[in-house]
Amino acid sequence: MSHHATEDRSDPREKVAAHHRAGSGNVRVPYPIGVRTTTIAARHELTPRMLRLTLGGPGLDGFHTYQADDHVKIVFPDADGTLRAPVPNDHQMLDWPHPMPPTRKYTIRRYDAAARELDLDFVLHDGGLASTWAEKAQVGDAVVIAGPPGAKAFPHTYGHYVFAVDATALPAAARWLEEAPADVSAHLVIECDDPAEHDYPLPAGRPGVEIVRLVRDSAGSRLADVVRSLDLPGGAFLFAAGEAGDIKPLRAWSAGRMDALITGYWKRGVAGLVED
Repeated sequence: MSHHATEDRSDPREKVAAHHRAGSGNVRVPYPIGVRTTTIAARHELTPRMLRLTLGGPGLDGFHTYQADDHVKIVFPDADGTLRAPVPNDHQMLDWPHPMPPTRKYTIRRYDAAARELDLDFVLHDGGLASTWAEKAQVGDAVVIAGPPGAKAFPHTYGHYVFAVDATALPAAARWLEEAPADVSAHLVIECDDPAEHDYPLPAGRPGVEIVRLVRDSAGSRLADVVRSLDLPGGAFLFAAGEAGDIKPLRAWSAGRMDALITGYWKRGVAGLVED
């Protein structure tokens, strides 16, 4: 399947940086999309339910990522072991084979161009395609990644930020904490299914950041209710990401109240959710 683009994909780094410095709202900045073969360089257990795989190698040369929630697709082999990777075309996009190969999206927690290292964090759960693969993956294994396709960039110019996330969006929140200006204040509301997931490492030592930790139970999610109950200053920005149903109430609540970026990363009972 061909996706032809007319967008200008030159110098995305500066376009995102300019929006971070002086923009408002969300701006989509496309990147030249690559397909890269990498190698697992390290495995690190972050919590009993979260695993970090560090990908490395020369396949990462020229990689683009400039926004905290950028993601790549891992391309998995078919059931018979055949790997059908997409192919870059003349439009800085990808031609995907039919039918689509198995893929899953993962947020880029860290990219170090000089070290040729890329960190992806996996929430481990029974039966998941990527989770099962990650648990078995070993140092030295090859991994094919596609993307990132570009950023939904939001600025560093708001006076206050609210992050409403579950475990799947912790990498994006943690990366933002590292990259945003030190004088920006934020509420970080994290809801996890298991208390152990709250041991996920977050950047420390940032003043003005309040973290609220919730555990989802049989009564359902409290994430949206807690966010709506916060005493927030005017001019705040909301970033909500995680299970689509849990964050859905925040769409109507934030409309007309504050600028927001709200993305369902996954949905209970649905494999490989695709949500823009």
